[in-house]
Amino acid sequence: MEVTLTSAEREVLLEILNQHHRELFKEICRTDHREFKSVLKNKEKLLDAVICKLEMAQGEAILRSA
Repeated sequence: MEVTLTSAEREVLLEILNQHHRELFKEICRTDHREFKSVLKNKEKLLDAVICKLEMAQGEAILRSA
């Protein structure tokens, strides 16, 4: 699946995802239940991958417009 975002949309999405990433990291640190912590860590890895892809796309868009 491919989604086309404007620069502004990409920035807002990255801001929201980074905020959620910070909150998820805090929740992982506060969680004692091992299975739940594992689920949260997997979500954190996926979220990190999505953030990286968006940041790379943002960098490519900046290079194309320069």
